[in-house]
Amino acid sequence: MIIRSEGLCKSFKRLVKDEKGKKGATLQEEFYAVDHVSLQAGGGEIVGILGPNGAGKTTLLRMLGCLMQPQSGRVIISDDEGREISDPVEIKKHIGYLSGNTRLYQRLSARELMHTIADIYGMDEKEQNERIEEISKVLDLSDFIDNRIERLSTGQTQRVSIARCLVHSPSVYIFDEPTLGLDILSSESIIDFMMGERDRGRTVLYSTHYMEEAQYLCDRILMMYKGRIVAEGTPSELMEKTETKNLRETFRKMIEEEI
Repeated sequence: MIIRSEGLCKSFKRLVKDEKGKKGATLQEEFYAVDHVSLQAGGGEIVGILGPNGAGKTTLLRMLGCLMQPQSGRVIISDDEGREISDPVEIKKHIGYLSGNTRLYQRLSARELMHTIADIYGMDEKEQNERIEEISKVLDLSDFIDNRIERLSTGQTQRVSIARCLVHSPSVYIFDEPTLGLDILSSESIIDFMMGERDRGRTVLYSTHYMEEAQYLCDRILMMYKGRIVAEGTPSELMEKTETKNLRETFRKMIEEEI
């Protein structure tokens, strides 16, 4: 499955100081969080979206996941036979969206949450039970699948959040800071999961501030700054272009050139 965007734009308003007016006065200023972004990601690759705070990464991912409507531009997904889907409701059926700060229903168990999500996608009871059993094995949920989410550790909760994304067998994953604040073991389980899904031919879009993680994981990287994609390539291509030894140095040098 291929996901692509064509000229995505989203602007917001913010308060800024009125340098020419009264002391302490403010004005509303419109700015582009995402500025005419076009991209494409295909099956069997992990595409990293990197950039400093405020670069527009989360806004871009939300529009790609059809959780936020763009002011202009569009999102399209297409299958291996070239059939295209542009309706946001239909696109959502093919996407699993995970954020590092995803909120779950605390009083439900992991199993109950997955059944709730499965009901939304119209899955019958037999299909639900088989799928939940499969997910439980993949993510090793058996020890706590029937515990309330409010009683789980941070790492366990994040695994349940991933499980929520898997119920409808998506072809495209959008991960926004999925390992933020997790310990090493919990982070590794999510990284292993992403790599496994890539090897199964799934499409993974992935945003992170952890440069070492991105260098290890990503097949291709899109560097964002002030709402625009300012660089694209494999980690090795970007390091060669900037004459740097690791992605952290690459990131710093590219951003300094844009400032």
